[in-house]
Amino acid sequence: MEKKTFAVLGMMCAGCAANVEKRLSQTEGVVSASVNLPARTALVEYDGQTTSPQLLKESLAAIGYDLVVEEDRNVEAIERQAYKSLRNKVILSWFFALLVMAISMGYIKIGTRDITNQTMLILSLLNILYCGRQFYVNAVRQLLHATANMDTLVALSTGISFLFSTFNTFWGERYWGSQGIEWHTWFDASVMIITFVLTGRLMEERAKHGTASAIRALMGLTPKTAHLIDTGEVVEVPISAIQPGDTIEVRPGEKIPVDGRVLGDGIARIDESAMTGESVAVEKHAGDKVLAGTIVREGTFRFKAEEVGQKTILANMIRMVQEAQGSKAPVQRIVDQVALVFVPAVAAIALLTFLVWILVGGHAALPQAILSAVSVLVIACPCAMGLATPTALMVGIGKAAEKNILIKDATALEEIRKVDAMVVDKTGTLTQPTTPTSPTPPTTPTETLKPHAQETMQQLQDMGIEVYLMSGDKEERVAHIAQEVGIKHYRSQVLPQDKDNLVRELQRQGRHVAMVGDGINDSQALATADVSIAMGKGTDVAMDVAQVTLMGNDLRRIPDAIRLSTQTVNMIHQNLFWAFIYNIVCIPLAAGLPYLIGLHWQITPMWASALMAFSSVSVVLNSLRLKLKN
Repeated sequence: MEKKTFAVLGMMCAGCAANVEKRLSQTEGVVSASVNLPARTALVEYDGQTTSPQLLKESLAAIGYDLVVEEDRNVEAIERQAYKSLRNKVILSWFFALLVMAISMGYIKIGTRDITNQTMLILSLLNILYCGRQFYVNAVRQLLHATANMDTLVALSTGISFLFSTFNTFWGERYWGSQGIEWHTWFDASVMIITFVLTGRLMEERAKHGTASAIRALMGLTPKTAHLIDTGEVVEVPISAIQPGDTIEVRPGEKIPVDGRVLGDGIARIDESAMTGESVAVEKHAGDKVLAGTIVREGTFRFKAEEVGQKTILANMIRMVQEAQGSKAPVQRIVDQVALVFVPAVAAIALLTFLVWILVGGHAALPQAILSAVSVLVIACPCAMGLATPTALMVGIGKAAEKNILIKDATALEEIRKVDAMVVDKTGTLTQPTTPTSPTPPTTPTETLKPHAQETMQQLQDMGIEVYLMSGDKEERVAHIAQEVGIKHYRSQVLPQDKDNLVRELQRQGRHVAMVGDGINDSQALATADVSIAMGKGTDVAMDVAQVTLMGNDLRRIPDAIRLSTQTVNMIHQNLFWAFIYNIVCIPLAAGLPYLIGLHWQITPMWASALMAFSSVSVVLNSLRLKLKN
């Protein structure tokens, strides 16, 4: 089985994301597919013997989306070009919109009513053919495959208003006027709908650029070139040319290009803060490990490349954050199901609105019936619902990465906040080996407390979390450590099975249990716990099992992760609440419900498009508030 994250081009709304995910999931050989709308990515697990990235690409192309599988295609360049094209369309669309509005409202006098309407028809048609063309192309593609998305609603609403206005332009007076019915054209509505929707998408793109800042920061740690030692000479090469076993030279101020070990007698001081969060530069000697993305502060040295390309720790961090941001929280799966049926449901509501107006008002109510149906089609926006969860998750997981907290998936981020009991390993988790330069007196001969250990344990207990210390060490040493950090519950001389048994015992009591460890002997308990947290300087086994990895030794990242989980989930709930309330309130107002209570007022198509665009942008902007929280 293979698991890869692909960029997806062409997704604009929750309906798009749901259709892409459904299409990929139904492709032969695909085990699972998870689509992240804000990141425009799809995380796909598939059988490489049955299918391939190229076949996945062809499957999506059939419904109008592009899966980027070619390594030589620069996704960022493609997205920049798409953004520039969208921006140009928005500017031109506003030109058409303001011109049509000025003519419609009488600020620009052209001539007779017929000439005025014909002028607006031409301007609206130009706007549709250039600025709004993609809505209609995508809507047709969706229709051919029995699916629908936001483009379908935009194409239906603008198409209906434009065609009805065109009919009125040439036959309005003959048909409606002869019956004594007042008639109008809605070219301004059709052009403003396209303009507001495009403007909303442009604003979304700008806002969502901030949600991916953590990934871009991590990617920015990797240098483009390296100094390779070739037959005794230093040659500058792209890092893609580096192979395991090569000798690389790095100089002060440069970033280390790949993982490896120091050679010879060179001594250097390395800033590893980007990887571990520890601000003090670390001295490196012969045989010491150096990591890609860290910065040489002092000294020139050479090292032997060991892990290169996608096998470096930095590459693994980037992949873990990408996969976590692409994963789905449990609540998102419900939203996805709603999104799949939302567009057809809205079309049905619009049709029902039209029929009710005709039944109530008869033939004379036809213009009002069409106006109301178009308003419903425009204002009902699945985008806000689709963006509510993933944008908050992207910001939350990205912010965690900036704090050197690597969260494996969205479920873990959602679950951390529920923890009310925590089992903590001693050696390597609360304590570290004593060094001659340790500023703190050693508590035992085998170690010393890690910085901030006491502060962290106090913070956890202040949060209402009961902490249990478990160790295979002797009773007096474990008791001493427990007393120093303020932990009341502790057990000594335990085996790996005992840690697992304690986790299970607490779970049987109805507790939501987190396990914090760093060694192979912790892996069993880590796998059993509701939330598993591994120290970044621990064993690979512990980090593979754990849902959360803390890079470095700063234990304060544990309460940070809990607070971030609470903030992110609260943000998701806020986003979903406002997204659903928006539709619950606005759809009846667009349908003309106020008329039932004697108010001759409703949301017109033009204002419906503005509100729809605002709802999507507001969800993204609200999620970005997470960046401002501590």
